[in-house]
Amino acid sequence: MSVHPVLIDGAWRPSTGSKSFQAVNPATKGLLPDLFPVSPWEEIEQAIHAAHRAFQQTATWPGERFAAFLERYADRIDAKAGELVALANAETALPVEPRLAKAELPRTTNQLRQAAAAAREGSWLRPIIDSKANIRSIFGALGPVVVFGPNNFPFAFNGISGGDFAAAVAAGNPVIAKGHSSHPGTTRLFAIEAHEAARETNMPAGFVQLIYRTDHADGEKLVSHPLMGATGYTGARATGMVLKAAADRAGKPIYLELSSINPVVVLPGAITERGPAFADEFTGSCLMGAGQFCTNPGLVLALAGPETDAVLETIGQKFATAPVGTLLGEGVLKHLEAGIAKLRSAGAEVVAGGAAGGGAGFCYRNTLL
Repeated sequence: MSVHPVLIDGAWRPSTGSKSFQAVNPATKGLLPDLFPVSPWEEIEQAIHAAHRAFQQTATWPGERFAAFLERYADRIDAKAGELVALANAETALPVEPRLAKAELPRTTNQLRQAAAAAREGSWLRPIIDSKANIRSIFGALGPVVVFGPNNFPFAFNGISGGDFAAAVAAGNPVIAKGHSSHPGTTRLFAIEAHEAARETNMPAGFVQLIYRTDHADGEKLVSHPLMGATGYTGARATGMVLKAAADRAGKPIYLELSSINPVVVLPGAITERGPAFADEFTGSCLMGAGQFCTNPGLVLALAGPETDAVLETIGQKFATAPVGTLLGEGVLKHLEAGIAKLRSAGAEVVAGGAAGGGAGFCYRNTLL
């Protein structure tokens, strides 16, 4: 079985790496057939130098050039919507309707078109002339940007199609997309369309590139490389903080969206006035995407009492009867199980829960004050 190529310096080429991996269908737990490479450092550095060469060409280009690419790319994505949705469903088990087809994919192309409008309009440059102090300033592109996408948004936060990608391109920065191991095939389909859109709009080789996976040490070297302009990362806090430390040591900007426990403070008046409605809203927030959204409430602080107990009981019932969701991958399940074990070892009393390989939600008595 052949390994899919990487996109470097304007061409699809076989990876020089000796390691490969396969995505897993979360619904069946079975391996998907395609093989994808783990890029070694010399290949990553080739992408960095190609992006730097592209930036030397585009550094003085007007926003219209980048807008044309983004709009053409969005059009091509629309034309491949069915194929993208089907493969993302296989790689993530996120539902086709309405999540992927009606919500996330339109959001993705809308982001690309909004970024195109911003590139064309140019107000983000914020030119300032202080005639009194004889100071002039203007924002501009930083240089090559590497974008790491997360596992839970295969379209709207993908390293080669999401918001960080769109913003970087709109500001004139070449992008090295680092795909997520959970949905490499989906990312590859996006990269094919991005590459063709770049060719059709006369973008230089190396303006948009794709590698699928690196080892951790090479990821740190990538974000801190002297030729890199910045990094965009969405994902786990632990990994993000490691990359941040590496970028900080090199003085490189890094923009992070990380996981959080998202504490919710519930005042007594809210329980009294709208306890049932709060139970519905809170349960919906917890179970949205099988609890795999970064905005998922992870800690609730409330005053103990009969009314709070009644709301907790309602929430527990809703969790217990909710449909079991499918987690995005084995790693997510392992972290979930480890978190439950840690809470139980600390003496937490489980009020309700539903996992069965998918995780509906959990509620603990020790969240009360």
